[in-house]
Amino acid sequence: MKKIVYLLIGHLIVSTYALAQSASQDSARKAFMEAQAVIQKQSAEDHKLMMEQLHITSLRSGPSGNPNAPNAANVDESKATTYTSLPDPLTMKNGKKVTTASQWWSKRRPEIVDDFDREMYGRVPKNIPNVTWKVVSETREMNGDIPVITKNLIGHVDNSSYPAINVDIELRLSTPANATGPVPVIMSYGFRFLPGFRPPASTQPAEPTWQQQLLAKGWGYAVIYPTSYQADNGAGLTKGIIGLVNKGQPRKPDDWGTLRAWAWGASRALDYFETDKAVQAEKVGIEGLSRYGKATIVTMAYEPRFAIAFVGSSGEGGVKIHRRTFGEQVENVASSAEYHWMAGNFIKYAGPLTPNDLPVDAHELVALCAPRPVFISSGSPQVEGNWVDAKGMFLGGAYAGPVYKLLGKKDLGTMEFPPVETALVEGDIAFRQHSGGHTTGPNWPTFLLFADRYFK
Repeated sequence: MKKIVYLLIGHLIVSTYALAQSASQDSARKAFMEAQAVIQKQSAEDHKLMMEQLHITSLRSGPSGNPNAPNAANVDESKATTYTSLPDPLTMKNGKKVTTASQWWSKRRPEIVDDFDREMYGRVPKNIPNVTWKVVSETREMNGDIPVITKNLIGHVDNSSYPAINVDIELRLSTPANATGPVPVIMSYGFRFLPGFRPPASTQPAEPTWQQQLLAKGWGYAVIYPTSYQADNGAGLTKGIIGLVNKGQPRKPDDWGTLRAWAWGASRALDYFETDKAVQAEKVGIEGLSRYGKATIVTMAYEPRFAIAFVGSSGEGGVKIHRRTFGEQVENVASSAEYHWMAGNFIKYAGPLTPNDLPVDAHELVALCAPRPVFISSGSPQVEGNWVDAKGMFLGGAYAGPVYKLLGKKDLGTMEFPPVETALVEGDIAFRQHSGGHTTGPNWPTFLLFADRYFK
């Protein structure tokens, strides 16, 4: 009898705990949804304010990512090339051709950078405060069979000019504990999970993680959390590093957007790596997926100290050709949900201007990375879908080829879009479309083979 009573009591305790946990998660989700509604309202208000600065009264709506929607995005390749030409990265604004590396560096490249600054990603202000790095904790731990030393770091931004806004860059660095000297490091832009989210348990045999693949080569890895210093929404533009520099005021049309702010933070992480004896600072790469794929290529283009980039499914706003009518469009990024990634001026190209009016396109962003290596990654259309436009990203790399060749490097080697799981890795621009979904995971082994050429 006592056993039955104990079992009933135990069952009651477990059930009560489960109900309490469920209620707690429901409460957290409710609070999160309420907070999101406030963020969306504030973002819409800031977006409207930017439109007023630009004297724009309406914008064209972007297509839907839902293939069954009435306004579904085009995924028919025969309808994708609605443009007749692309900006030539090797033709200067005065019409003269660039024929030497010297002309590229001193004349043409600055022209392209200025266009991207003004019309797409925004100008980084000159008065950004200094960052002071602090090791919050340092632990020795195991990642698989390999011992590592992990440092949790905070980069505090001097906010003495506007104490109302505090900005800290969160960074995590792990290097092999048994390394006899400094090692190459690949830094990834890290996502944070939503409250209450738990990734599903895998039923497949565990594959080595990307971190373990790096450790097997004797390299280290780092994760930077970009939303720690600039929120991923329009409501956050008066906060974070952008808000700190603007003293809490709204942006001007050519002020930097979130992508450039995230890239700025990655550069400050690189500043720290240059002081850490465990890191081979001249061999640090940058990796990111989706919106962080956009941030990755922007980071690589603007920060010459990064040695290599692994750009995952960046889509519109990344390495995808903006003029292509396929998948996500300029109009989507110019909406109140995504405009914060870009300079305010970018909104113009969703009304009254069009993507064909852009003075630059994505292939020129890749060209700004030259002569350093760039690996462009995508998932399959069947699993990832067509929203990110794998071919558009391939073309972003392919049309950057002439600049790489001018600087003595190799291009993709073809203008023909390759079949899925065909690796184009012989040049200094690389491309591979894996057969999985919205992830860089299946392309890590190929990327690391590519990176071997530069990091040995």
